[in-house]
Amino acid sequence: MKLVSRAEWGAAAPTGSYTRITSTRGVKIHYEGSAVPGALAADHGRCAGHVRDIQASHMANASEGWIDIAYSFVVCPHGSVFEGRGLGRKNGANGNSALNTGHYAVCAMVGTSGITSPTDAMLDGLVDAIEYCQASGGAGGEVRGHRDGYATDCPGDDLYGWIQRGAPRPVGSGTGPAPAPPSGPVSGAPPFPGRILRLTEPLMHGGDVRTVQARLIERTWSVGPDGADGWYGEHTRTTVTAFQRDSAANGWPLADDGEVGPLTWAALWDRPVTR
Repeated sequence: MKLVSRAEWGAAAPTGSYTRITSTRGVKIHYEGSAVPGALAADHGRCAGHVRDIQASHMANASEGWIDIAYSFVVCPHGSVFEGRGLGRKNGANGNSALNTGHYAVCAMVGTSGITSPTDAMLDGLVDAIEYCQASGGAGGEVRGHRDGYATDCPGDDLYGWIQRGAPRPVGSGTGPAPAPPSGPVSGAPPFPGRILRLTEPLMHGGDVRTVQARLIERTWSVGPDGADGWYGEHTRTTVTAFQRDSAANGWPLADDGEVGPLTWAALWDRPVTR
């Protein structure tokens, strides 16, 4: 992960105090929704200045009353993840107070002209930011678009289609998931596979799904009549949701979203058996 701190990109100090948060349901993806200079794609040296421009524009927006850049993180065409408000702080970008509390906000440098589609490096950076929020910021497994739950075109059709496909890393990127925090999986847990497992259309399929199903069955949680078939269908989603709710009732901070992100994956192996 190529994280660029606020100090490194020259962030101005906020004009007020942040609202602190300890967890979210997940992450919402944004685009800028205006022209993004094509020169950024050819010259990474311009990207920090562009983030400063976004911050200045947001802080000058009297109608919104933003105390800082609205986003939690901004990802450039070269895959660098610029720290906006960062982890543990309520963002200002998702549309209203409840939505801002519910998800971190990660913006891609994509707009309506200039740079209009994400690069592979940018998609890699978006996944880095998502996994960083999950591993170190208390984010749950949801990965949504700004338009989910709010009337907007954001994050544009290209990015939204990518989200609908499960927000995968580009093929052959060679980039692994963000490092787990100190409280992450114990040594007996297999490595997190790098994609959020969820109910999609068409259904997700693979060895990672089969691993989750087999672990649920091993821990006496039925996943349906077909057992560990490798398909993330309705029976698996319902079983994962039940496991998450039971885990939360026993002190494990899991969102009951029916999705297997790093926290749910770790709990499947780390959480003591209580059934």
